[in-house]
Amino acid sequence: MNVLIAGATGYVGSALLHHTLDRDYDVTALIRKNSELPQWQDHPRVRLYRADFTDPFWASGLPHHDAVISCIASRQGGVSDAWAVEYEANHQLLQWAQDVGVARFILLSAICVQKPRLEFQRAKIAFEQELLASEGLLEPTVIRPTAFFKSLSGQISRVSRGKPFLVFDGGRNTACKPISTRDLAQFMLDRLEDSASHGKVLPIGGPGPAITPWEQAELLARLCGRKPAVRSISSRWFDGAEAMLNTAAGISSWSRDKAEFARIAKYYATESMLVWDTDKSRYDEAATPETGSDTLRDFYQDVITRATSLDSSHHRLFGG
Repeated sequence: MNVLIAGATGYVGSALLHHTLDRDYDVTALIRKNSELPQWQDHPRVRLYRADFTDPFWASGLPHHDAVISCIASRQGGVSDAWAVEYEANHQLLQWAQDVGVARFILLSAICVQKPRLEFQRAKIAFEQELLASEGLLEPTVIRPTAFFKSLSGQISRVSRGKPFLVFDGGRNTACKPISTRDLAQFMLDRLEDSASHGKVLPIGGPGPAITPWEQAELLARLCGRKPAVRSISSRWFDGAEAMLNTAAGISSWSRDKAEFARIAKYYATESMLVWDTDKSRYDEAATPETGSDTLRDFYQDVITRATSLDSSHHRLFGG
């Protein structure tokens, strides 16, 4: 099988490419025009294709492939960037896929689009709907993963230095089933030849149970050999920041994007990354599918072990 991976240098895309090669597929790696050259650029089964996603005809020169997996996503979630990348770049990719007769199109989306309040979520939803409406011309599947390990790793160094773990609103109101890039990549690749997934939206998390920010704090403290210490911050702080930035949003794209970033931060501080039960108006841990075997605990332990080993060689512990 010849597979095109769009966004192949991103967090998920790079892992996906690695595991695609493990399955002996030929790969075209589609990356941004200004991306640094990846380490696998000279691999005999990888073709590298650079694209300027701001060019409305960027996809017109792509050769035929058996399948497309799109991991294209905006880097920060700003208003204009969200629509240019999350929707328009994927739209162009879909148009090309239909024109050349690509059989299979898998989209990496996100579970947070269940309750769309942000521009990048609305852009994702718009393309999800367009892709699913193309069934019959090709075989579409939308995959909505929960939180990634990387997104829950920002406070490892902080806790290792004895500082409190920061949570919002007590840290017990939200939860997720985080998933590793390896388990997500395998799940996505398994869908390539899974006819039952055609035309479906598939939420997916890693091994349960779901974990709250407070439980993350306790887990990290144990692994770092420290007593749990938690500091709670009110999520209302983001409301004040958004209100201040909104005063200039009408005349400044910088302020408009910064206000959107405040809304994004508030969303992730107050919403769970689990399947949303519309009928019961709540997140449902039991209804959130699981895959793989990689756990957040093992990920934390690996990061701590590698950091300790590296910093010991430099006679420092966890940096400055």
